[in-house]
Amino acid sequence: MIRIVAVLLLLIPGVISAIGIKLMRDTLFDDFHPMFLHVGVQFVVGLVLFLGGIAFIGGFIVHRDRKREAIKREKNKEG
Repeated sequence: MIRIVAVLLLLIPGVISAIGIKLMRDTLFDDFHPMFLHVGVQFVVGLVLFLGGIAFIGGFIVHRDRKREAIKREKNKEG
């Protein structure tokens, strides 16, 4: 049950990233949505959605790998 909830929580940022890609694609192919004031605003909103979704998924993967000690942290050695 918990794994299903975790997968659903990862689907939300994936969908947000897909919406961001769609908005950027629509801007490049001159398909303007009237809720945005300018074509540039539509592209920037799409870029922010895309980067935010990718950053969330990437942060989740790094957090999980550190938790399972798949990524070894280097200790600072003075001397």
